Amino acid sequence: MIGDISLATNIYIITGYTDMRRSIDGLYAIIMDMLGEEPDQTSIYLFCGKRCDRIKILLRERDGYTLLYKRLDRNVKGRFRWPRDASEVKSITWQQMDWLMTGLEIEQPKALRLT
Repeated sequence: MIGDISLATNIYIITGYTDMRRSIDGLYAIIMDMLGEEPDQTSIYLFCGKRCDRIKILLRERDGYTLLYKRLDRNVKGRFRWPRDASEVKSITWQQMDWLMTGLEIEQPKALRLT
């Protein structure tokens, strides 16, 4: 299935600002620069711009790359709580991605840790 992110075992968030005009090749170049290796088929890579109302996800599939794009509706007042520390690659869990996509911080110190 095209763009099936549920197959990913690793989720990487590219902290800091990303120029959201970048396409697959531009995002690929960021990953190569920051990680020093090509994106793999078991990982997804998340990017966010300055406005924090759009997220791009780069996914490598067997036969090429898929770029997923989410923009919050203009009627929605919220923003994504994107980590803005230094530009780095940070590994997150599926739970943290769920928090991020629902408008919460990826660090929830009071959340129950399920093991």
